[in-house]
Amino acid sequence: MEKEFVEEVPEPSAASLLSIAVAVNGSKSSKRAARWALDKFLPEGIVHFKLLYVRPKITVVPTPMGNYLPISKVRDDVATAYKKEIEWHTTSMLLTYRQMLTDRRVEAENVTIESDDVADALAREISKLRISKLVVGASSQNVFRNFKGHKLSSKIANCCPSFCTVYVVSKGKLASIRAATSQVDDLTNDEISTKNLPCTVLHSGSTSSSSCGTFKEGRSSLFIYEDTSSSSVSLSEQQFDSRIGSSSGSSLFMDQSLVMENAASVDQIDIDSELQKLRVELKHLQNMVEVVQNESIASSEVLSAHHIKEEAILKEIEGREEVIRKLTRLEIKRREAVEREAEYIMEYVEKEVQFGRDAEESAAQASCHKERFEKAFSCETEPYKTYTWEEIESATLCFSDSLKIGMGANGTVYKGRFHHTLAAVKVLHSNEAHGNKQFKQELDILGRIRHPHMLVLLGACLDRGCLVYEFMENGSLDDRLQCRDNSPPLPWFFRFRIAWEVASALAFLHSSNPDPIIHRDLKPANILLDCNFVSKIGDVGLSTLLSTVNFPVSSIYKDTAPVGTICYIDPEYQRTGRVSPKSDVYALGIVILQLLTGKLPMGLAYIVESAVEDDSLSDILDAKAGQWPDKETQELAQLGLHCAELRHKDRPDLEDQVLPVLERLRIMADEAKILVNHPSPTPPSHFICPILQEVMEDPCVASDGYTYDRKAIDTWLEVNETSPMTNLPLPNKNLIPSHSLRSAIMEWRSIAK
Repeated sequence: MEKEFVEEVPEPSAASLLSIAVAVNGSKSSKRAARWALDKFLPEGIVHFKLLYVRPKITVVPTPMGNYLPISKVRDDVATAYKKEIEWHTTSMLLTYRQMLTDRRVEAENVTIESDDVADALAREISKLRISKLVVGASSQNVFRNFKGHKLSSKIANCCPSFCTVYVVSKGKLASIRAATSQVDDLTNDEISTKNLPCTVLHSGSTSSSSCGTFKEGRSSLFIYEDTSSSSVSLSEQQFDSRIGSSSGSSLFMDQSLVMENAASVDQIDIDSELQKLRVELKHLQNMVEVVQNESIASSEVLSAHHIKEEAILKEIEGREEVIRKLTRLEIKRREAVEREAEYIMEYVEKEVQFGRDAEESAAQASCHKERFEKAFSCETEPYKTYTWEEIESATLCFSDSLKIGMGANGTVYKGRFHHTLAAVKVLHSNEAHGNKQFKQELDILGRIRHPHMLVLLGACLDRGCLVYEFMENGSLDDRLQCRDNSPPLPWFFRFRIAWEVASALAFLHSSNPDPIIHRDLKPANILLDCNFVSKIGDVGLSTLLSTVNFPVSSIYKDTAPVGTICYIDPEYQRTGRVSPKSDVYALGIVILQLLTGKLPMGLAYIVESAVEDDSLSDILDAKAGQWPDKETQELAQLGLHCAELRHKDRPDLEDQVLPVLERLRIMADEAKILVNHPSPTPPSHFICPILQEVMEDPCVASDGYTYDRKAIDTWLEVNETSPMTNLPLPNKNLIPSHSLRSAIMEWRSIAK
């Protein structure tokens, strides 16, 4: 039997009690809020804490299979076990907070609410308990996570009563506060006496979740609180001294014995509580096992039915396999016919390649004769004809707008006719010293160099700053890449050849004697195309000369002010003003990437590099150029990226590394051009629609695996549910466009024309 010594002590007034509520949910933010509340309100007096925990109503019960069942559809013992498990989890979660308050010797009361609306439940409980202060923790995942689209402070302000002050704590610090706008109704003395029952001193073990009191100079201020009010009052030090003085040593010893007994009782209660929890868990596991067994029986029945269904499907598949084997034999015969046709085409191609080689040899001989003539012409004292201003005006019809073919930063270009010969007249912007310098430099450079892929200077008007060039019928490379004026796109084999022609012209400039020439403004707008789409470099007004005394060309630099077009300027030249032959190599790399993609130069190197790394180069190639050869296109893209390296030392040498690769690619492109110019007289069999027996306009693949013309198969599917080829039911009527086949058909048709 426990012995109790009870003595009446004065009860505290209602004003002395400070009611604090802390909303908890087990998260770090609510734990920080509880610590903040302790640090904030403990110094203000005797504090009574209420731990408010809102959990959802129990409407479903989980199953071992991972799904949920309504609580009304499970057995009562399973539902009861699940509710006990939820209660156990709630008690375990609140135990952390109770331990925190116990360590601080603070009284606390747990209030667990079941509700799906957290804010409304808290507001009702605060009104019911007349709570004057509420502390909540704020974070991305907190007890108020259901308030989507609303800030925490505004939601609390709308839900909580006006007499309650709301403190929002984030990361252990006060984030915001909503002050109370009214007072709690005054309590009468009778109400106070009913809410605060007299306190008694109990020298026995207590299972209270918290205790309030301090220890001074070895003396204990002990108290006990009633459950109805959860309040406590400690004995004053004078009362404690008077009782100690009147007590004998034996009573003190008895008090110590009672304290030890109560401690043992508390331990026993804790053990019983743990055993009860384990029993609940065991019961829950047994119920779960029973549910699993029931579900296993049902699953076995479903599996048996599924097995029967699979056997029927297997028989159907075997029948389809037999049909497919027959179709495969037919396809093999068709493939053999295609292979025989391919062998015939290869023989024809070999003959055409030999014919092309013979033509190249003839062209090379003609080129040698032309070079000898140009060398003889360059030895003359005046390599170009001098025109008068009147001749220029007459040739251009007084610079008629109808004859204007271009305008740039340095001048305007007109089409003119001199002695029944078409020519391009470039009129530089006059009255500018910089323009005069470019005019003289362009005259000097073009007047003393001759190359098949350098624009030929026919003459000049020195008085008015006019240059007369040979006329290039197909305009600039930039116009053709962008298909301006509805001009047809350049085929890929022309682009491969143009890359080699531009590189050979640059190599010629860099090896010029006595001093190398750096173009400094290479771009598609300065690459012109004649009637046969042969490219020539023009606009050398920004070129500069390098001195190569005792140094190789590749290692020579010259300090100049950066000039040219921004996207084609060597980054090192733009940064330091030092120009070198590899400055032109950088511009050549950008031009190569434009030939491949047809895109603008801004950020083009990064786009191509990303596509190469992701193995998606075909996605960014210019589709208007036809069917690009995969291997050679990949090699040309790598070469363009290598030329466009940011540091000049990382770029390849034009003469030794770039030209050999471009020469090999040009030969391959010329051979492909010969094949294109002599197409097969009949279309390949896979171009023919099985329904129409004609070349398909818009090929698409049906669910039977065959390719049809879209209009033909759509018409067929309107009245039929079976395949036109196999006469079997179609799994579905989905049609997948065959873009690669359509591109091949379009290329074949363009060549056939």
